[in-house]
Amino acid sequence: MDISTIDVAAASAAGVLVTRATPGFTDSVAELGLGLMIDLARGVSTAVRAARAGQAMVPAMGTQLRGATLGLVGYGRIAQRLGALARACGMRVLANDPHPPATEDVTFLDLPALLAEADFVVCLAPATPETRDLMDEAAFARMRRGAFFINLARGELVDEAALAAALERGQLGGAALDVGRAPDQMPSPALAHRPDVVATPHIGGLTRAATEHQAMDTVRQVAALAAGTLPEGTVNAAEARRLSRSGR
Repeated sequence: MDISTIDVAAASAAGVLVTRATPGFTDSVAELGLGLMIDLARGVSTAVRAARAGQAMVPAMGTQLRGATLGLVGYGRIAQRLGALARACGMRVLANDPHPPATEDVTFLDLPALLAEADFVVCLAPATPETRDLMDEAAFARMRRGAFFINLARGELVDEAALAAALERGQLGGAALDVGRAPDQMPSPALAHRPDVVATPHIGGLTRAATEHQAMDTVRQVAALAAGTLPEGTVNAAEARRLSRSGR
């Protein structure tokens, strides 16, 4: 589970234990990613908005997933699951990751090469100082004209002004955002209100199965501490001095 909002160094300095829950939202985020890809490819939200506004729905040529190329920026658990779903749809899958695992199902490329080849680019990299504004003006310029961009990771990874400019000049065929730089990682209104953007209110992990997993994982961690053992997912065990003072 993401702990980017926790100052681990400060907690360690104070002797406070930090743990992370296991990512029970892998399937739910990956499934949302597939849904957003289909929405962008076929103009689903565009047709729905027109119908609800009492306007005529205009048929438009779509993009077929089979035969298209998916580029995954980051190749953690969610990206691996989304890659499997994409392959089941007949897509070619590319990935970029500083520590690529050994697999024959995915072709790993550097980021510029991936951006140049992908029809759909899905951002799933972790939020770190090194990845801040990873998708900037230069990155969007490298993408294929008419390609689609999806962010399921964190808003800090995307230069939002650069994304808006890429949409404005037609470099991108559209974008889908489940996260952004508005409060609580919500997509920014300036982007969410655009007709070429599909925005969802940070719902990637909001399924009953995913939330139950996170809650019960936290309970298991507390139970481990009560039993005098360090729970799975401990981040800074060596610095957790307050535990030693309590006899653990």
